[in-house]
Amino acid sequence: MHERVGKLESAGVITGYRADLDPDAVGLHVTALVSVIESDAVDDTGVVEGLRALPEVEDCWRVAGSEGYILKVRVTDIPALEATIGALNRIRGVARTRTTVVLSTKWEGRHG
Repeated sequence: MHERVGKLESAGVITGYRADLDPDAVGLHVTALVSVIESDAVDDTGVVEGLRALPEVEDCWRVAGSEGYILKVRVTDIPALEATIGALNRIRGVARTRTTVVLSTKWEGRHG
């Protein structure tokens, strides 16, 4: 079994391991999905670097449609979410954002 896992790691099929934490247990009580609408003249690399610099952004997906990115953001409370949205809107190349607050999570990270 260990040899097979080693081969999968070497082949790049297994790209890493992680510990899944309960967000509430670590004080992250608010989850939001934030759509990022880019400016017309935008440097994609600069936007991505700006998004990556915010520790509240847990996941980032480049998407088709009017939004450029969808982000999963986790924060302690609504004032922290407001501050994060402000920081997102200050990133050069971000025209505006649209936020959806998650009321409850039915499942996440479908593992099996």
